[in-house]
Amino acid sequence: MRKSKKVIVSCAVTGSIHTPTMSPHLPVTADQIASEAIAAAEAGAAILHLHARNPKDGSPSQEPEHFKLFLPRIKQNCDAVVNITTGGGLGMTLDQRLAAAMWAKPEVASMNMGSLNFNISGAASKITDFKEEWERPYLERTKDFILSNTFTQIERGITELSANGTRFEFECYDIGHLYNLAHFADRGMVKAPFFIQGVFGILGGIAPEVEHLMHMRDTADRLFGDNYYFSCLGAGRHQMPLATVNAIKGGHVRVGLEDSIYIGKGELAKSNADQVAKIVRILKELSLEPATPQEAREMLGLKGADNVGF
Repeated sequence: MRKSKKVIVSCAVTGSIHTPTMSPHLPVTADQIASEAIAAAEAGAAILHLHARNPKDGSPSQEPEHFKLFLPRIKQNCDAVVNITTGGGLGMTLDQRLAAAMWAKPEVASMNMGSLNFNISGAASKITDFKEEWERPYLERTKDFILSNTFTQIERGITELSANGTRFEFECYDIGHLYNLAHFADRGMVKAPFFIQGVFGILGGIAPEVEHLMHMRDTADRLFGDNYYFSCLGAGRHQMPLATVNAIKGGHVRVGLEDSIYIGKGELAKSNADQVAKIVRILKELSLEPATPQEAREMLGLKGADNVGF
């Protein structure tokens, strides 16, 4: 893993997993997403990982029109790196998933590095009354759902987005996904330094255990040497503990309401900025310094905010 003196803090602002009933603080409208993103940047996030929502019912959306409502405002009000999802919402086609990033031409886009069972149905059993009709079926259908990211799909996403100068947050939900990334690196389709996001705690992917985190890092060391940066996200209550361990070991961190709606045991986070402020406080207590957006750009070899499409 490439050594760095600074820790890149990413914030995933809304995502497509949590639904409006789960937390009144989950940003849904363009104004809410923009405000939350800007506040997260002010709290210390160098990278903002962004999804959009349909403002009418809070359902996930990859429509460029919805992204157009908040991306320019974010760019005008902070210097954070914008990272657009290509995972989108569960069940979307690849065309739908790529649409926003193809329009926005961001500095970074996420790229899931393999297919997997993606089961979040357990959340539905904990809620009696949902605010919106789409929420329960959206969650329950994942008992019989595969998040599809075939080699053909990955190749298309990499090819089309790279043509715009976009680089990637390679989301790896299991060990095999690192080998998939190595395959595309060996073919010369992606260039170092690689920004790897280890995803721990999704049912169907690798479990949120410290031993698994270290195994994934060791595997990445064998595959990529010092040509990568390793960031870590833990789903739910594992968010802060896994991020802290990864930072101590020289890695980078991701927080945000996409990954966990909590700030502490049984306590809902009132904002993304609260989670960013907490991890920044932990980093500083450990004598670790968060990277600025410009430092993150230099580390990851990004094209700069002046070269995006919004």
